[in-house]
Amino acid sequence: MENITRLAAHVRTEMSKVIVGQQEVIDQLLLVLVCGGHTLIEGVPGLAKTLAVKTLAKICGLGFQRGAVHRRIDARGCDGGQIFSIWRPARSRCIAAPFLRNLLLVDEINRTSPARRRRFWRRWKSVRSPIDGTRYPLGENFTVFATQNPIEFEGTYPLPEAQLDRFLLKIRLDYPSAQEESDILGRYEQGFDPRRLDLVSIVPVDQALLAAARQDISAIRIEPTLRPYIVTLVRRTRDWPALSLGASPRAAIGLLFVARALAGVEGRDFLIPDDIKTAAWPVLRHRVLLKPKQIWKG
Repeated sequence: MENITRLAAHVRTEMSKVIVGQQEVIDQLLLVLVCGGHTLIEGVPGLAKTLAVKTLAKICGLGFQRGAVHRRIDARGCDGGQIFSIWRPARSRCIAAPFLRNLLLVDEINRTSPARRRRFWRRWKSVRSPIDGTRYPLGENFTVFATQNPIEFEGTYPLPEAQLDRFLLKIRLDYPSAQEESDILGRYEQGFDPRRLDLVSIVPVDQALLAAARQDISAIRIEPTLRPYIVTLVRRTRDWPALSLGASPRAAIGLLFVARALAGVEGRDFLIPDDIKTAAWPVLRHRVLLKPKQIWKG
């Protein structure tokens, strides 16, 4: 478990140079990356959602692209294209699609219609992105970080349950503590500029460490009694009286992957029940649906 432990320690150290506090959020962002899933990040404006993802990309040496999805953009606009010069054909070039970046940050994903959003999902699920008839493979580190604002609903379209279920985690950002907010002000007084990350002495990790960390996760031991525990936990959400929609089998798979990654981050080569309990909140919170008060009486 040395690789994933080293990666987690390095990411925490380097992220602390840019992000104040938010340790749980930083760990969850790393979990999404090493598990190979996508995540939904929810928080009010100004909590450094974009800065955190951009910093993670810089630490891990991955390409970063930010894009705002709204009603006037369709999926073809994110595919890229070819620029052809009739006078200088040799100067013709390909404009890479955002989907060919490793880390894609999609701002305010709930501001596009469900039908249009489905076309984006088809791109995210595919292993190749088409550009003018040529299909380019997505990188093995391709990860979507989608954000949404929990307090502003005008002009938004709530994500349907089928699309929410495809996010491995839902990460929630809260306001910093008073001391953390004071530390943030102190950094800006000293000249910190979030638009100039190149001025921050961030040490990138070895490119092979992320792949090695994923190999560590697959080697984590699971006791036979813990598999029924995961199944029971997920199935209980389907008949819980306060819930009208429970978690899917995909949620059980995600819970297993994230719990194993948590064990690796803690330096263990075996799973314990506390790993499953810790992973349950971000894995399940967006996959269950509460009943309205007037319906639920128990």
